[in-house]
Amino acid sequence: MDKNILIAGGTGLVGTELSKLLTQKGYNVAVLSRNKNFKVYKSFYWNYEQGILDVEAIEFADVIINLTGENISNKRWTKKQKEIIIDSRIKTTNLIFEKTKSAKNKPITYISASAIGYYGTFTSEKIFTEEDKAGNDFLAKTGISWEKSADQFNLLNIRTLKLRIGVVFSKNGGALPKIIKPVKFGIGSAIGKGKQYIPWIEISDLARIFLFIIENKNTNSVYNAVSPNFISNYELTKSLAKILKKPFFFPNIPAFIMKLIFGEMSSILIKGSRVSSDKIQKEGFEFKFKNIEDIFTDLM
Repeated sequence: MDKNILIAGGTGLVGTELSKLLTQKGYNVAVLSRNKNFKVYKSFYWNYEQGILDVEAIEFADVIINLTGENISNKRWTKKQKEIIIDSRIKTTNLIFEKTKSAKNKPITYISASAIGYYGTFTSEKIFTEEDKAGNDFLAKTGISWEKSADQFNLLNIRTLKLRIGVVFSKNGGALPKIIKPVKFGIGSAIGKGKQYIPWIEISDLARIFLFIIENKNTNSVYNAVSPNFISNYELTKSLAKILKKPFFFPNIPAFIMKLIFGEMSSILIKGSRVSSDKIQKEGFEFKFKNIEDIFTDLM
């Protein structure tokens, strides 16, 4: 059993959930942090912009999990913001790789976050699987570079895996509270035509997938980390209104309004196709949260 887990991005929403689960399962967790005073778990200081990462962090780890990356919805996608989105993924991975290459004791497994944006951001009837080609828009090109940087670890004979993660739903943060807020005020409405799909995953299921691929040595390469049941923007908003016992009668928010407000970034709101999780399920993983209603059983 690979006992020592090093998490880059371990202080974020997903990293916090994952660290908690791994600790509960008896793993020794350490995180890479830019906060020298971080005390919740064992930590090693790093700063990818300055090329700082203590090689002791690498030699501690049996498994490295890299969750780092600027939130794509933080700001409008200016040229500068696009550079930040890319650098926060590629430069961090390259730094970990360079330090791993020079480490005396190397990890057994490297797991990289990726994203469903790899397939491109558009609405279609296609259901994407891991075998499908990448898209050609900004998020797709970012995903291609992100995964290529992770593939470097194969050169060191380190088992390398990638999770293409959907929209992470948690009642404690992330996208879901933002989606719920207008619904709570009784003004929830679909965006654009409302037919765009939202490939989502509940946060504890995502943490369990990371645990699953750590413990199942036959898992390999790349997996989609999304709920097995598809839901459109319209269906999601309508379901939330029903769960919260709120009205749902407002007209859809026109796509052009979202474009005016968010610019190019609006594509992640007004477009979206279905993504399959069949591969990870065939490997033996079982989702606990298959439907949006499962997240809100305490409210129903």
